[in-house]
Amino acid sequence: MRTPTMWTVLRNAFFILLLFVSAVGLSAQNNKLHLTLDECIGIATDSTITAFRTKNLYLSGYWEYRTYKAQRLPLISLQLTPVQYNSNFVKRYDFNENIEVYRQQQSYSASGGLSVSQNLDLTGGTFILDTELDFIRNFGDNVYNNYSSTPVRLGYSQSLFGFNTFQWEKKIEPLKYEKARRQFIYSREEIAEATVTYFFNVATAQAEYNMALENIASTDSLYKAGKERRRISSISEADLLTLHLDLINAENAYETALLQLEKTLAVFRSFLNIPNDREIVLNVPDTPHFFPVSQEEALSYVKENNPLILENRQKVLEAEREVDLTSKSAGFNASLSASVGFNQAADNLKDAYIDPLRQDAFRVSVSVPLVDWGIRKGKVNMAKNNLNVVRLSVEQNEQDLEQEISTLVLEFNKQQTLIRKASEALEMAIQSYNINKQRFIIGKADVNTVTLSLNRRKEAQRNYLHILGNYWSCYYNIRKLTLYDFERNRELSFSFDELLK
Repeated sequence: MRTPTMWTVLRNAFFILLLFVSAVGLSAQNNKLHLTLDECIGIATDSTITAFRTKNLYLSGYWEYRTYKAQRLPLISLQLTPVQYNSNFVKRYDFNENIEVYRQQQSYSASGGLSVSQNLDLTGGTFILDTELDFIRNFGDNVYNNYSSTPVRLGYSQSLFGFNTFQWEKKIEPLKYEKARRQFIYSREEIAEATVTYFFNVATAQAEYNMALENIASTDSLYKAGKERRRISSISEADLLTLHLDLINAENAYETALLQLEKTLAVFRSFLNIPNDREIVLNVPDTPHFFPVSQEEALSYVKENNPLILENRQKVLEAEREVDLTSKSAGFNASLSASVGFNQAADNLKDAYIDPLRQDAFRVSVSVPLVDWGIRKGKVNMAKNNLNVVRLSVEQNEQDLEQEISTLVLEFNKQQTLIRKASEALEMAIQSYNINKQRFIIGKADVNTVTLSLNRRKEAQRNYLHILGNYWSCYYNIRKLTLYDFERNRELSFSFDELLK
């Protein structure tokens, strides 16, 4: 067997080490999560706990509306009493003795019925169509069977002057469901707006961290260059001490930036539900494509789409319903019920359905309060006063909403100009710093000039990110209030079904 040479062993060890380093580097690269603003918003609105809660709140409103719609359809019911047995002593009158006596009685009975009922929204009444069959068997000295049938019966009942629940539900329930739909989209936009804030908090912290790293490298090179220039007496001792102080401050700033970045990343990970072992790198959006937003158009979409408008309508309707209910519940009232059908009784099942007799029923009941010591009047006045308060509150809320959207649109349109200027200022600050840094190294600029240009670069970077964050926050706030995407000129509800998946 051939013994491997030392060169072969070293070569193999080198390749193994190279593969290990490559694998570690690839793993570290795969562990990085590069995210854009749109991707963060997508994660937040689809996968976070807040998004899950928002979806379930909508589904609750959806099933409430489905229940309301089902109550407007005919209701089919089956009522069965298959077994009812009685064995007891009952009081009976003895005609022969002219006295009342207790006699034992044993009986078995069963009954069943099928009914179809339909509520009528217009009048608040209920139609019912049903059929019944009853059976009874007595035991003892006189054993006999008896059947009673109602092949068909049609009835109707309603309150003549009372509160019509069905009519008010017809006004309120569709409004509540539409509000639930729009509130779902509104809540998603709230999540998007919060995501923008978290995103730019992290982006700013990352920029501060990167600037701190660059600042250490830059101040270190300047300090080294300063020592060389001091050696040839090109700068003073005080200037060299200033450069050294800048390096120490840069190192301290780095530690502060690192701590702030870790804190903001922890909050961001928790918000997006991202594991702690994933390294997050945010890609700050470029200078956006500018487009104006019309105040008139924004106000129109607010009135048309904002769930607060529907909530205000719902509050007014519910207050009006309370006035109607209070006015009618304690006042004069009358109810009517009528039915027409057929009925027959026999000692066998077949005869119970032969030649059924007409069965009619009609009833009118009246309720008139005579003296209530002002209770009804007080309740009605309270309900009316509450209605007035609700209307005033609704009017104020809508005025505040209109003022808010007008201010936001004005701010958004101005932010577009501010971003353009901030972007230009940042480019010039970077160029100025690079030029002054090179001029200092070759001895054509002093320390103060370099330090000033560095501070201006930092300030320009912070200002740009701040204005960019304000721009996107303002835009998503406008989207939230209008439920309209002005960038793509479409309603946010255009893909409502897709949002629920």
